[in-house]
Amino acid sequence: MEQYKREFIEFMVRADALTFGDFMTKSGRQTPYFMNAGKYRTGPQLAALGRYYAAAIQQGWPGDVDILFGPAYKGIPLVATASIALAADGREVGYCFNRKEAKDHGEGGILVGALPEDGSRVLIVEDVTTAGTSIRETVPFLKAAADVVMVGLVVSIDRQERGTGELSALAQVSQDFGMPSRAIVTLDEVVEHLHGREVDGVVHIDDQTRSRIDAYRERYGA
Repeated sequence: MEQYKREFIEFMVRADALTFGDFMTKSGRQTPYFMNAGKYRTGPQLAALGRYYAAAIQQGWPGDVDILFGPAYKGIPLVATASIALAADGREVGYCFNRKEAKDHGEGGILVGALPEDGSRVLIVEDVTTAGTSIRETVPFLKAAADVVMVGLVVSIDRQERGTGELSALAQVSQDFGMPSRAIVTLDEVVEHLHGREVDGVVHIDDQTRSRIDAYRERYGA
């Protein structure tokens, strides 16, 4: 596992963005762990988060992205900080996000930022996807805005569980929209790194939590 992935896993638990317990996902599944990008609350955290996303983007999409698109609302700070981090690496990539409701005054419209044009290569940036619902909502209005090329989806963590069918949510998105998808880290990598390991004196995945994660994956894993 690359060093930046190890650092990212510990970064998530330190920020309380990745927590373990009893939670309900948007898709209605009872899960023993939860990822919440809304827990990143400070400038240093956002700056670090952008660098981790930029590392994954540089690895997965080294030169074919014009615009980062962040679905409202959590995707908005993600694309902003990832764009800044990429700029620090010498790579200029625009960012765009949507309004929840179309604006009927001023410049109008539903999209804000680097507006896509015909041929624009767009990469969607999300925190996590469980059933791919937001992506299915996002792609149609991006396609309606211009004849864009959807080059992929990048998320914080791949839960490696089934989406609407037997494939994982990320694999299903890739198949449905003909675009690659990847995560900064996978659940396998999270478990591998955190099981029995202390982070600031706390073991976040002990044997009991590991067993609960294994049982969840037995039921929902792809």
